[in-house]
Amino acid sequence: LVFTEEDKYGLYSNLLFKYFLAEGVVCGHDLFVASAKEHPDHILKELPAPLLDDTYRNELGEEATAVKSEDFQDSMKIAWRYQNLPKMEDSPTTSTKFGHYYDVSKTMSPELFQSVKWHSFYLHEELSLQPKMKICNMNSAYARLLQSIQRIIYQEGFDGSDPQKKQKNILRIGIQSLGSVLWGDDICSSDTPEDINSLTKFLYVLRGLLRKSLSACIITVPAHLIQNKAIMERVTNLSDMVVGLESFIGSERETNPLYKDYHGLVHVHQIPRLNSLICDVSDTKDLAFRLKRKLFTIERLHLPPDLSDTVSRASKQDLAESAKLLSSGCGAMAIGKKHLDF
Repeated sequence: LVFTEEDKYGLYSNLLFKYFLAEGVVCGHDLFVASAKEHPDHILKELPAPLLDDTYRNELGEEATAVKSEDFQDSMKIAWRYQNLPKMEDSPTTSTKFGHYYDVSKTMSPELFQSVKWHSFYLHEELSLQPKMKICNMNSAYARLLQSIQRIIYQEGFDGSDPQKKQKNILRIGIQSLGSVLWGDDICSSDTPEDINSLTKFLYVLRGLLRKSLSACIITVPAHLIQNKAIMERVTNLSDMVVGLESFIGSERETNPLYKDYHGLVHVHQIPRLNSLICDVSDTKDLAFRLKRKLFTIERLHLPPDLSDTVSRASKQDLAESAKLLSSGCGAMAIGKKHLDF
């Protein structure tokens, strides 16, 4: 269970959500897409196109050429003592290829969906088919979603009930903007919501379904709208992996020269370690993402050595006093505050 905290405007979290679904299409997994905001058919039509090996090498070649040209132009700007030091790898997994890569500028061809079976859950259509229902003091929308997921897991054999009749496959579940007002939940609009335990009950039951089946799930939640910290702590404890996206759009960091090469930060709050009492700790905590011409990449965040306009070893007042000493002549060298003033 992957819990993703949406960025402020939901741009990059939706892109990460589509990456998860696109990886399932390329790998031949079954899909289950649930949303109360956008129709699942529209989400699947906007999945990014996969990059083949040759195309990916060409993309990497173009990026490497651009990086080399930038390094050549900036070679005289770096201090000579830092020029021969080994460069830091941007990507945490540059040595090994994990999964597939996708072109953000293109959408996936319809031919790839022919061999993949997918299911959809659109809340507005489900509410029009059946009257409202409430189970165990849970929100009616959450109860419908749980019943739909459970039905597909049992009917399609993802629970392992018919291992010999059907080839084993994985079900990828994607739930968009869970906990928002569109799902009938008020945790994002009130400090004291009426159904304060609806989301936690839903995640508790969903986690049990995932443990008993060959399923993986990603959930995006507008966490910046949830004011109750107790709810966020419970949701974090009920998730296997918690990742937060912080976008620079509309913030001071958008114009900060320190972050000019990035579009946001990635906060890894929790890493999954199943059947263990000790949580895993990532060796790389400072991560940032940027949207290139065709690729969405997550890299290590490393800042330039110094971007200040003045010398860091002396303040403006010391520089002014040194200038006065220079104007008075070399005889006034000994009256300076610093031994190196001359």
